[in-house]
Amino acid sequence: MADTVARAQQPVAGDGPQDLVEAAGMPVGSGVVKPGYDPRLTNEDLAPLRHQTWGSYNIFAFWMSDVHSVGGYVTAGSLFALGLSSWQVLVALVVGITVVYFFCNLVAKPSQVTGVPYPVINRVAFGVLGANVPAIIRGGIAVAWYGIQTYLASAALDVVVLKLFPGLAPYADVDEWGFLGLPLLGWCSYALLWVLQAAVFWTGMETIRRFIDFCGPAVYVVMIVLAGYLIWKAGWGEIDLSLGEVKYTGLDAVPVMLGAIALVVSYFSGPMLNFGDFSRYGRSFAAVRRGNLLGLPVNFLAFSVLVVVTSSLTIPVFGELITDPVQTVARIDSTFAIVLGALTFTIATIGINIVANFISPAFDFSNVSPQRISWRMGGMIAAVGSVLITPWNLYNNPDVIHYTLEVLGAAIGPLFGVLIADYYLVRRQVVSVDDMFTMDPAGRYFYRRGYHPPAIAATAAGAVVAVVPVLWTGGPGMHTTAQYSWFIGMAVGFGVYTALTRRARAA
Repeated sequence: MADTVARAQQPVAGDGPQDLVEAAGMPVGSGVVKPGYDPRLTNEDLAPLRHQTWGSYNIFAFWMSDVHSVGGYVTAGSLFALGLSSWQVLVALVVGITVVYFFCNLVAKPSQVTGVPYPVINRVAFGVLGANVPAIIRGGIAVAWYGIQTYLASAALDVVVLKLFPGLAPYADVDEWGFLGLPLLGWCSYALLWVLQAAVFWTGMETIRRFIDFCGPAVYVVMIVLAGYLIWKAGWGEIDLSLGEVKYTGLDAVPVMLGAIALVVSYFSGPMLNFGDFSRYGRSFAAVRRGNLLGLPVNFLAFSVLVVVTSSLTIPVFGELITDPVQTVARIDSTFAIVLGALTFTIATIGINIVANFISPAFDFSNVSPQRISWRMGGMIAAVGSVLITPWNLYNNPDVIHYTLEVLGAAIGPLFGVLIADYYLVRRQVVSVDDMFTMDPAGRYFYRRGYHPPAIAATAAGAVVAVVPVLWTGGPGMHTTAQYSWFIGMAVGFGVYTALTRRARAA
C-alpha cells in the first residue's frame, strides 16, 4: 500500500489534489483519519484533507492580510529611507518579493499535494517524531510575534479610545496605573483584542478565511482614502517617491540594495516557512501559484508605492515624516476619520496575527501530542503564552527582542533548506502519505526511533553558522553579515542535509 501511495502522490499534469488523494485510496472529505494511522501521530486537524476548496482569491487575500499591517507599512516605508534613489528601491523590492514568491511556491507544493500542514510534511525529512523540532521552533517564534502584534494592535485601539474619551488619559500612564510594564488602559485594550482574536480563531478555518478575505481589501480602501486626503491637503506636486536623501549611487548602492532585498525576504520568512498550513487548502497548485503571484509581487509593490505616497505627504501636511499609519491618522482633524482609520489598521493587524502567528503554533503544538492537543487547544496554548512573555516589554527593549527573536529566527533558514532539499532533491516529489502517520519501525519515515539524524544535524549546523553574526555584532563585518542570516542558514541547512543523505544512501 505504501508504494501505491507514494506513486499516487507523484505530481501528474492535470491532476488536482483530490484526484491524488482518491488515487491513494483515501475517501474524499475533511481530515481523513484512516484506521491504520497511529493515534500518537494523528487527529482530524493533522490528517490529510478531504476537500481542498481555497481558490486564487483566498490565497491572494491571505497575503494581503499579511502585508497590510502596521508592521508591513513601516517596513515598506523604511526601505525608501535607506539613502537609495526611488528606482533602486523599487528594483530591490521587485527582486526581494520575487525571491519570496519563488520560495513560497516551493514550500506550498508538498502540503498542497498531500493535504497536510507544515509540521506533518516535515515528518518526511525529520522523522515522525523528529518533526517536533521544526514545529516547536516555528511555534515559539510565532508565540512571541503573536504577543507583539497584539500589543501593537492594542496601541492603535488606545488612540481611538483616548480620542473619544480623553478623560481616560490618566489610565494610559504606566507610572500611575501600571502593572508589569503596561498601563490599565493598555491591559484593557490588549485583553479585548486577545478575546476577539481567540473568538475568530475558535470558530475554525472557514471563518478565518472569510475574515482575511475582508481584512486586506479593507485596508486598501482606507489607504487610498488617506492618500487622497493628503493629496487634497498638499497637492500632487508634493509627492516624493524617495523619502530620504540619496546617499548611494553607482556600485556603492549595490550593498545597500542587497540589504534591502534581504530585509524583504526576512520579513516574510516566518509565514513563508509554514505556508503549507494554508496551501494545503488550495484546490490546486495552479490556484495557489496564481494567488501567490497576485498577493506577493503585484500586491506588495502596489502597497509599497501607496505607503511612500502617503508617508511623503505627511511632511508638507504635518511638518514631519510619519511612517506609522496609526499616528498619521491620529493627526487628522476629524474624530470620525481617526476612529475609522485606527480601527481599520487594528483589524488589519488582527488579520496578520491570526494568519501568521496563530494558525502556525496551533498546528505545531498539536503535532507534539495529537490526542491531547487539538488544533484549537494548540492555538490557545499560543495565546496564553503570548501574555505570559509580556510582549510589550519585549517590544520596548530592542536588545531583548533582538536576541530572543533573531536567535530563534536563525533556525528558520535551515528548516527551510532541509524541507526543500528533502522534497525536491532527495524524494523527487514522491511522498508516502500513510507512512507519515505510522510508528511502525518499517515505515519510511520512522528512521532511528522516529528521528532522522541528517535533518537534525543540518538544522543545528545551519543555525549555529547563521547565529554567529547575529550575536557577534562587534566582529569584523558581522553587522553586515547579520542581514543575510536567513540565507546563510538556508544554504548551510540545504547543503549539509543533501550531503548527509546522499552519503547515507551510498553507504
